[in-house]
Parts: sequence; C-alpha cells; structure tokens
Amino acid sequence: MRKTILSFLAAMLAAGVACAKDYGTYYSNLPVDMPVVTAPSIPANTVNIKDFGGVGDGLTLNTDAFRKAISALEKKGGGRLVVPAGIWMSGLISLKDNIDLHLEKNAVLMASPDKGLFVKEKDGKKDSKCTPMISASKRKNVCITGEGVIDGNGAYWRPVKRSKVSDAEWKEFLYMGGTVVEDGKLWFPFNLKGYANIADTPEKQEKMRTHLIRITDCENVLVEGVTIQNSPKFHLIPTRCNNVIVDGVTIRCPWNAQNGDALDISSCKNVLIVNNMIDAGDDGICMKGGAGESGVKYGPCENILIENNAVFHAHGGFVIGSEYSGGMKNIVVRNNRFSGTDTGLRFKSGIGRGGKTGGIYISDIYMTDIKDEAIVFECTYMDKKYSVKDEDGGGKAVVPKDAPFVPEFSDIHISNVVCRNVKTAVAVTGLPGMECVHDVTIDNSTFYYTKTAKEIKDNPEITITNTEFVEI
Repeated sequence: MRKTILSFLAAMLAAGVACAKDYGTYYSNLPVDMPVVTAPSIPANTVNIKDFGGVGDGLTLNTDAFRKAISALEKKGGGRLVVPAGIWMSGLISLKDNIDLHLEKNAVLMASPDKGLFVKEKDGKKDSKCTPMISASKRKNVCITGEGVIDGNGAYWRPVKRSKVSDAEWKEFLYMGGTVVEDGKLWFPFNLKGYANIADTPEKQEKMRTHLIRITDCENVLVEGVTIQNSPKFHLIPTRCNNVIVDGVTIRCPWNAQNGDALDISSCKNVLIVNNMIDAGDDGICMKGGAGESGVKYGPCENILIENNAVFHAHGGFVIGSEYSGGMKNIVVRNNRFSGTDTGLRFKSGIGRGGKTGGIYISDIYMTDIKDEAIVFECTYMDKKYSVKDEDGGGKAVVPKDAPFVPEFSDIHISNVVCRNVKTAVAVTGLPGMECVHDVTIDNSTFYYTKTAKEIKDNPEITITNTEFVEI
C-alpha cells in the first residue's frame, strides 16, 4: 500500500507542480460573472543559475548563463530556474513554456547599464526600440516568483527634469556624465561615463527607452511575491494574455520617474490582481485596450478582478486609458487603498484612442492625501490632432462629429468610497455634443475636499446619490 502511495505521489510530481493557493476564494459575491483564474502548472524540474556559470557578484554579466539554464529546462519540458542570493547582472532574458523564474530572498536580478545589450539586430539592422530585459511571447505557463528583486537600473535610461529633483540629486546625475539641455532644465543619460550611446542624439536615444517586463500573447501567467523596481519605462506589461495572476508583488520607482507606469494590463482576459503594493512615477494599476483599429483587433480588457492592493505615489491609483479602443468589460475593483496618489480613480482618453466600457464595478475604496481629484473622467486627453477651428473664426478648438474612436465611459458604478484630503472630489470633462460619459453612478460615498466638491463640464450623465461632500 505504501509503495502504491509513493508511486502516485511521484507521478503527480512528474506531471507538474501548480501553486497551491486557491484563487477561487476571491471570486465570491461578484456583481458580474467571470471565470476563476488558475495558477500555471510547472514541471517539477529545478536548476540553479550557478550550475550554468552564473556569478552573483554584481559585476559579472549573466546573460549567457540565463540563456543556457532556460534552454536546459526547455529540453526537459520546463521547470524552475532558481536565482539564489546575490546581485545578478544581465542583459536580455527570454522565458519559454513551462518556466518559473524563481528569485530567492536577497536575490537581485539587475539590468546591465550597458544599453547596447538590449538592442536586437535582424539582417544587420538594429531595432528602432530596445527590447525589455525580461520577455515572453506566445508562451504557456510563464511564472516569475519568489522574494527577490528585479531592478531595471532605470537611472541609466530615464531623462530627468531639474525641477523635480533636489540639488543633491541633480549633482548625482551630473556625476554620472550625461547631457544637459534646455538651459539646464533637462538631463539625458546620453554620453554617460563608461557606457556607449545607442543613438546619435539624446532625443533619438530617449525614443529607444524600453520597459522592464513584457509578457505578450501568453496563456497562464503568474507573477508572485517579487519586487519589481526602477524600470527604464513601464514595469510590468501583460499584453493580449489570458489567465493572468499578479499576487503579492511590490512595484516601485522614484516618484519623478518619467513614464514610470507600474502595472499595465493591455487587452488581457481573465486577470486577478491582488495583495500588491505600488509606489510609482506614473499610473499605478492601469487598464489599456489599444488605440484605433489595432485596439479593436486585439479586443477588450475583460474579466478583471482587482482587490486588496495598496497604491502610494502614482498619477492614478486605478486607471482606464488613455488608449482603450478595444473596450473594457467586466472589471471589478474592490477593497483597495490609495495614499498620496495624484488622482484616485482616473478614466482618461481622447479622440482616436477611445472605446466603450461596460460592467465596471468599483467599491470600498479608501483614499488619503490625493493631490488633485478623487474621481476624474477626462475625454479630451491627447486629442489635439483631431481638433479643428470653429467656423466663426473665434479660434476655439472643436471636435468634428465624425471623429474616430470617441471615448465612451458608460455602465460604471462606484460606491462606498471614502476620501480624505483631496483638492477636487469629482471632476468630469466630456465632449460637447457627444455622449462620452453616461450611465455612471457614484453612491454611498464621502469626500473631504479642500477646494472643489464637483467640477462637471459638457453635460455628462452622472448620478450621485447618498454621498456627502465636506470642505476641510
């Protein structure tokens, strides 16, 4: 009997190991129906990066060691790649099917400051934009787990505005070398000490700046426990993926990091975002759905559950947009807190990048010290190229009636929000003559504001009930 049980257990391990957590417990009492996500199943093979020549001394380049380790696991059908304590410098890391990149406590996986390592070549021609340090494309069962840190070394990539740093910080950037333009108002990491440029001007090099982790067209994705920080641009971007879990992750970068989005979910289906901590230079938890025809092709963000997260600095705690032409459908955001964000709940888009929302339910949100608006709808975000001058010659910009991909924020229901210390509680800017904001409700909420309770323009259809606005 004992031999039979041991044989059964061995067979189960050989078949694969899945995360033991029951994610179904998060899906109780939802206002919309959505499938329960499941953790990827990873084969029970384990290798250590040291076994492939990896050295965690903070100096040795480990790109080849990661490539060899992932290749070895791929030949076995997948498994766990363990990165132990140490500082592991690397260039590009491409994850394959059934791979768990597992960072143990005190492991720091750091992008090399040599930008040239992230420029791919094909047929002797360099890509116009750098590739993210960690990527996966058209894969199944992709995991990044553990208690370690993934660091994008963003200071070697990001431009810096003089007005957003202290004198001491500014001196540190100048010590790195770089190039100062606009009469000392802007620093570029161009002509850095010890590192070659990848373009012939600061502006061209800036356009090549890349993200840290991009997972594209993948099935069954888990990112759990790790800290993701200091990206050159956005930090974690699942794009056109199905069955995605982001659980217990810390995402952080300086508050003034240019384009420092934390988590961007783009045209994904069946996503669970829980127990994360975010402190970012741009949007916190952001839903995107593509711009124009490409967004329609890729489809909506659909069946997204966002719960028990904390967002500190960010341009928005929870954000839809700016591009979402593919639409947003069945999104539940509940039991989250935002502390020190620029805005709390932010819905932003503009002509050419808008779409339609439906089944958006947001509840039990707790906000403190919000810089601008607790809830804001912006329908004129980056729509300048579609504006024309009015016929009477007054010079006022108006939007043509046949403008493409007009944003339509509708069927959005917000309740049980408590916000203390915000400049403006609710702000809505629609588009004249267009139904850009309608069937939106705010119920059973309290806002303690310092300047304006409600700032509503261009006749949106928004219903506010059982809600208290208190000036402080």
